Amino acid sequence: MRTNEEMARLQAAVSALGDVHVSAWPEDTLKDRLGELSATLVTLDALLTRVADEVRARGLRIEEPVPA
Repeated sequence: MRTNEEMARLQAAVSALGDVHVSAWPEDTLKDRLGELSATLVTLDALLTRVADEVRARGLRIEEPVPA
């Protein structure tokens, strides 16, 4: 089912982002990659906003999970 594949891809993206620790990057690397990083973050923000807006457009709420 396509929905299962899409959820798996979203979960893989979350996992990949969880492994990114810019604070550990050398200063020169961060400076060299800042333009690319900025563009990526702006694109990511736009895509997350689109998905959230599509959920809200269906009359549903996006809620933070309650910690156990």
